[in-house]
Amino acid sequence: MVDAPDQTVPPRSDIKDMPASIRVDQQFAEYVLRAEGIDWRSTGNCSDASIPTCTSFEGLRWGSLKGLLVFAGESGCEITVTGGTERGHAGGQYSHENGYKLDIATGPCVDRAVTRYPFVGVRGDGAKLYRSPTGAIFARESDHWDILFR
Repeated sequence: MVDAPDQTVPPRSDIKDMPASIRVDQQFAEYVLRAEGIDWRSTGNCSDASIPTCTSFEGLRWGSLKGLLVFAGESGCEITVTGGTERGHAGGQYSHENGYKLDIATGPCVDRAVTRYPFVGVRGDGAKLYRSPTGAIFARESDHWDILFR
C-alpha cells in the first residue's frame, strides 16, 4: 500500500493566497524557505521551539515568512535565518514567540539592502531601526537583524 502524501504542505500554487495571519508549522516553513533558496541555522543544530539555542519556525505567521521572501527577492542577497519562534527572545504582542519576528544574519549585501531603507529611529535598547516599503521594521542588534513583520 502506498502512503498518502503529507498534507501539511500545500501545493505551491496555493501558498501565495494564504492569509497573513495563518500560523505555519516547521515543515511548511522549511519547505518554503528551501524552495526560495533561503538558508537557516541554529547554534543548537535543532528546531525545537522550547529550546533557545534552536531555530524554530513552528507557529510563524505566514505574513512574516512572506515578508522575508519579499525582502530576499528585492535585495538579491543570500539570506540566512538565525532566529524564529524559539524561546529566549523578548516577549510581547509582536514577538518572535507570537510569529511576528525573524532574525537574519548580517553581511555586506544584507546590511546595504537594509540601510537603504529610511532610518526611523532607535529602539529602547539602542538598536537602529529601518522601515522597508512594505512596513517591516529592521533592528540592528549586535550580531543580526531582528525583523518585525506586522
